[in-house]
Amino acid sequence: MFTGNEWVARARWVDETLLAGEPSAGCLVLDRETDRRTLREAVAERQERLAGAGLRPGGTAAVQLPPSFEYVVQILAVWRLGARLIVLDHRLTAPETDRALGLTRPQLLVSTRDPAPSMRGFHAVTPELTRRPDGEPAHGEQVLVQLSSGSTGPAKLIARTAGELVAELDRYTRVEGMPGAGEQLVILGSLSHTWGLVGGLLHALHSGARAVLPARTSVRGILDTVRTADLPTTVLGVPAQVALLASVAEPPPLPRLVRVMTAGGRTPETVARTFTERYGVPLAQIYGMTETGIITADMSGAHHPSVGTPAPGVRVRIADGELQVALDRSPYLAGALPERWADGWLRTHDAGEIDPASGRVTVLGRLDSQVSVRGLKVDLTEVEEFLTGLPSVTDAVVLYDEGIDAYVTPAPGAGLDEVRERLAAELAAFKHPRRWYLLPEFPRTATGKPRRDPEVLRAAAEAAEAPGAVSGAAAPA
Repeated sequence: MFTGNEWVARARWVDETLLAGEPSAGCLVLDRETDRRTLREAVAERQERLAGAGLRPGGTAAVQLPPSFEYVVQILAVWRLGARLIVLDHRLTAPETDRALGLTRPQLLVSTRDPAPSMRGFHAVTPELTRRPDGEPAHGEQVLVQLSSGSTGPAKLIARTAGELVAELDRYTRVEGMPGAGEQLVILGSLSHTWGLVGGLLHALHSGARAVLPARTSVRGILDTVRTADLPTTVLGVPAQVALLASVAEPPPLPRLVRVMTAGGRTPETVARTFTERYGVPLAQIYGMTETGIITADMSGAHHPSVGTPAPGVRVRIADGELQVALDRSPYLAGALPERWADGWLRTHDAGEIDPASGRVTVLGRLDSQVSVRGLKVDLTEVEEFLTGLPSVTDAVVLYDEGIDAYVTPAPGAGLDEVRERLAAELAAFKHPRRWYLLPEFPRTATGKPRRDPEVLRAAAEAAEAPGAVSGAAAPA
């Protein structure tokens, strides 16, 4: 374990990489613009509060706040203090939050009771600092911990060192076309996930670009933010937000829009083509993982469905049809997990191809149960295990077909409404099935396992004269 002085020394990367720059330079825009001097002062003030609440160098703090000025300054203050940051999505339910805290064991929780209405790009919140008696100090040098999936499934704690984050930020600046000084980056992606946090907020602070959170994330709110821009503008989002923008038949003039960057899932070809036709700017495709950060980039958007060539310093290969990424160490906090990382290579669980002439990478689909919904990772196993664990459900299979589909056999006397109410109380909205199919009983294999072929299951539902697909509640972007 590192000493307190060693943690303080290692925290210098925050000042050198994220908070450096001309004091009067604008760096962050929410309801107003914040310059670097003001940001540094706010971070230093929150750092004192964290220390007053008992957080020490080498300690651990979980931050669970919606996108806000407080979120930005709190995460920077945790790092500047020399502590480990654990990022928790503010949309997790209370049971999910409890499970996440049990897994990560922070000594301090930074959270809020203030509501976070949907469609708001940022919020005004009052943080609460709660000391946790079961918390543990950091073991190892990692400064950022994230959960790869829900904790009722096979959750993984992904941890990255300051050196790894700085190296990734350097890779971003070396990708030609990434926004930098004299430009602004409008961030639509979640700040609690790697794409919005590292690719958006931290990259902007590091590169000198101005980070902007729109007041509203509706299509009108996004377009108004870009329309009134006074600097060349890049928009960072996920495929669902690209589809939202592409749905506008006649967008207003956006003279400052340079490009839109998307990650967190594949953008359908028809959506990508419609977007570029209507906006006349490139739709850049970025591919990465929580474990690695950015892996490939196609900033021109000209090679869809390719996700581009490897970012500087990134090595990839195809092994047995699977895309793998070279990493010096396991990215997982608890053990090496040899089924995911071994001999210096991380399995992405994505099928892929690499063009031998150009080096461009094409992702062909998932090899496991983790999928991307509106840019957020969902483990289908978690949803399925939750449903099968309900007393109102006899059996369930959860699959993905352009959305999460749930095939359910309710227990005698139980109905779908009861199942959906329990799901809404326990799992975040973005994990909810889009369509529900009711089956009196499941078609099974010779060994008695439920069949998992969606065509077979849908046919069984129709043959049994079940109600069929029932529209589920849409998950927020």
